[in-house]
Amino acid sequence: MTQDIVLEILTGAIFLAFKLCAPMLIAAMGIGLIIAILQAATQVQEQTMTFAPKLIGITVALLAMGPWMIRETIDFLNMIFERMASITL
Repeated sequence: MTQDIVLEILTGAIFLAFKLCAPMLIAAMGIGLIIAILQAATQVQEQTMTFAPKLIGITVALLAMGPWMIRETIDFLNMIFERMASITL
């Protein structure tokens, strides 16, 4: 196993982690921004008010994007297993 293969696998793993985290992070940031604008407009500065909408939004994003996330993870693992099978000692 050469250094190039290891670096390619590590780069792919980091990129996959970013891709899998993105839907939940985008949902949380979007909902947080909307809540912050509403809080600024109404001058209600309750910190616990942001928790429930973010939790619901992240759950919906996870349910909606779950099959895609599983497919991406399986594709990455298949790529790793194919690389392992092609390595000669």
